Amino acid sequence: MKVEVETTELPWRVEDIDFGRVDPTLAARDEDLVVLLCASSFIESGSDLYTTNLSTYFKGDDEVASWLNSTWEHEELQHGRALKTYIATVWPDFDWDAAFATFFEEYAKTCKVEYFEKTRALEMVARCVVETGTATLYRAINQCCDEPVLKQLTENIRSDEVRHYKHFYRYFKKYNAVERNGRLKVLGALVRRVAEIKNEDSDIALRHVYRHRYPDAPHDDARFRQLSRRVNKLVRRNLSADMCIKMLLKPLELPASVQPKIQYPLAAITQRIFFR
Repeated sequence: MKVEVETTELPWRVEDIDFGRVDPTLAARDEDLVVLLCASSFIESGSDLYTTNLSTYFKGDDEVASWLNSTWEHEELQHGRALKTYIATVWPDFDWDAAFATFFEEYAKTCKVEYFEKTRALEMVARCVVETGTATLYRAINQCCDEPVLKQLTENIRSDEVRHYKHFYRYFKKYNAVERNGRLKVLGALVRRVAEIKNEDSDIALRHVYRHRYPDAPHDDARFRQLSRRVNKLVRRNLSADMCIKMLLKPLELPASVQPKIQYPLAAITQRIFFR
């Protein structure tokens, strides 16, 4: 059962973005970018399910439940609404609601409490990975696009995701002070969640965008894989691997003398795992 709390004021409002200034030719110029934005809109719009599951998992911790319900959920859902509005502007004939419905039916099966980490501290590590991935993604989109409204929108979302990461990291510290998980356990949680992001969330979202955007060949796996490779390449070209690695490494609390020695090889590995 969710904790009923007063919603905090949003740092920005989708209603204040002038979508009338969007360049409608963006889809013609970069269809793959719009596919990526649409897939992102699906995942963001499913955040209320994750809030419910997280509130259940962290039941009894009023501080965490309050923040999840009053802040995190509302900001994540606003990301979904903003991206959905953007998609409607550049893809006016796309039935977003129908596509999201089929996506959510499959996605919901992967978002269950039993799939969470075994301890609260390690689940907070997993949350840090998710926020790292989204912050890195929106920064990459911001870097590769030249459309002013999309730049504003992705910078707003990126800023939110970085702030969310800081909250989850603080909660990790809070729980780990009690659980005292060693670096190997923390690393295991990091690796598991990185693999899940690649293998489940993004693939499911992209596949449902593809099936509804290209109904002439909805089950053409070869064509879908080509699209997926192009989308990943688009992100990889603009990926800030250093920022990503710094955020991922933080829960490991490595000595400052060690971090520079492993940051470069980890950056290369991260690029291959996140956006191969």
